[in-house]
Amino acid sequence: MAAKNDKVADAKKRKRTNTEPHKSPSKPKVTKFVPSKKLKPHSDDKEKKTIPLTGRERRINAKELADSRKKKRRRHFTLEQDLARLWEKMRRHEIAKADRSKLVTEALTKMKGKIHEIAGSHITSRVLQTCVKHCSQAERDEVFEELRPHFLTLAYNAYAVHLVKKMLDNASKKQLAGFISTLRGHVAPLLRHMVGSVVVEHAYELASTAQKQELVLELYSTELQLFKDLVTAKETRLLDVMSKLGLQKGAVSRHMSSVIQPILEKGIVDHSILHRVLLEYFTIADKSSVTDIIQQLSSPLLVRMIGTKDGAKIGVLCLKYGSAKERKKIIKGLKGHVGKTAFHQYGCMVLVSIFSVVDDTKLITKVIIRELQSVLKELVLDKNGRRPLLQLLHPNCSRYFSPDELTSMNSSIPSLSLKDQSEPSSQTETSKVSIDDNDSKEDIEVKVPEVNEDKTSEDDTDLAESGKKDPFVRRQELLINSGLGESLLDVCIENVGELIQSNFGKEVIYEVATGGFGGILHPTLDDKINSLHKAITSLAAVPKSEDSQEEHVFENFFSSRTIRKLILDCPEFASVLWEEALKGKTELWAHGHSCKIISAYLESSDSKVQKLAKKELQPLIDNGILKNPKSKEQATQ
Repeated sequence: MAAKNDKVADAKKRKRTNTEPHKSPSKPKVTKFVPSKKLKPHSDDKEKKTIPLTGRERRINAKELADSRKKKRRRHFTLEQDLARLWEKMRRHEIAKADRSKLVTEALTKMKGKIHEIAGSHITSRVLQTCVKHCSQAERDEVFEELRPHFLTLAYNAYAVHLVKKMLDNASKKQLAGFISTLRGHVAPLLRHMVGSVVVEHAYELASTAQKQELVLELYSTELQLFKDLVTAKETRLLDVMSKLGLQKGAVSRHMSSVIQPILEKGIVDHSILHRVLLEYFTIADKSSVTDIIQQLSSPLLVRMIGTKDGAKIGVLCLKYGSAKERKKIIKGLKGHVGKTAFHQYGCMVLVSIFSVVDDTKLITKVIIRELQSVLKELVLDKNGRRPLLQLLHPNCSRYFSPDELTSMNSSIPSLSLKDQSEPSSQTETSKVSIDDNDSKEDIEVKVPEVNEDKTSEDDTDLAESGKKDPFVRRQELLINSGLGESLLDVCIENVGELIQSNFGKEVIYEVATGGFGGILHPTLDDKINSLHKAITSLAAVPKSEDSQEEHVFENFFSSRTIRKLILDCPEFASVLWEEALKGKTELWAHGHSCKIISAYLESSDSKVQKLAKKELQPLIDNGILKNPKSKEQATQ
């Protein structure tokens, strides 16, 4: 029995031992992490590969990648980099002239034969501009000759255009003439291009009168674009050109419209050549065409035009012939630019026109006068800034406005002027007479003043053409109701010494002290006007001192003449000045510039003023110190 049990035990033991090899494949599952220990060095390699780069390394890699791409895309990339390094040296201010010349010569040598290819790059175009500025004349001529066949192509490039302008600035008369001749037939397309128009305008500014005419003529008609030298320099006006060549008005008008409209639609209105063309177009265009252009320009676009002489004339015409809605747009477009416009040589005339023709005085007060009041002293002392103020104080005065300025304010558009609108009706016999008949022309001219008879005053004959409001009432609302007149008086009183002794301020002082044309400031501001008289008198009452460095108002060139005019034209001021500053002191002031002030009392047309001084001045006349004004009048007669 025991032996049997031992056999069974041995069999079980063998079975266990036999089954152990079958369990061996499962052992790696238990020890699966052991091989991972052997793979640990490989995981360290992965960590090394994924270490993040520093910022500097990333920038270097990105630059290398960008440079490799640029080399494939741009032929002259390496040359551009070399030129950029030279440029960094040559453009320094502290560099010696000889060293800069060497660098410029080196750069031009490297670029030779490739200038037109690299001129369109934003880097090399700057290098070329510096080279052209500092190179010798011979080198500059070589660059010009190399670029000559490619000027038109470069004129359309946003970067190369600056090089073209620099070349024109340094061009000789012969070179400039050659460049203008290359523009022939391409002026209109260039003007329609935002970049190309800059080149045409630059050439137009540098050109002579004959060359300007050459550029403008091809915009008038197809014939003048195709054929050269059809007209001479004498025919400067479009009407003269049409008369000489026998061009049809309708054909010229259509051609000019096809040139002008695309330019206006793109908003390219800054250039003086376009302003001249527009003015000429207004002389021949029909009513509907002119009205359309005025509608297009009656916006903030006009602010960009009034910086030129012809542009300001267009601004005046738009104000004269625009509707109330269009005038409102123009005035609102000036918001924020009023101060700058007032100080501008030509822009100030647009403000003068606004004060003369626009009836919406509340809008003018809100937009324009409020801005002017913030810089009132500067305006009074400025040659151009004082003109809008003087237009309100004394409209269209030839003392303050040149004949050319008065002509521009009174200019008109033939198709929109009142002369055309005032033609006799068809019921009368004169209406059947042809326009070419001289008699019919006379009839029209006679009837124009009758249309304006109830609107105009002596000084505002033509400017009231576009305004329904009485000019005096308009001036009153702009000066008195807006508070501008009071502010002006305050500025004059506070700065009386500075203004009366200045070339331009003295004219405003004179107009304000006399109350303005037609007594516009009376009686509302009489108290302040009297205060201004006293302020001037207090300066005049200061004793004469030889040691004083400041010039006395009686001896100053400008102030002495202003005070003399005030004595002649303002009896109230004359009496105050006599009582407080001159009485008993006339002999002291009877020499130099001040003697004109003393003589003004004898020349005054007011008998009361003459009586004030006659008794005291007669001994000076008898002694030959003063000249008798009556003897002067007899001598002139």
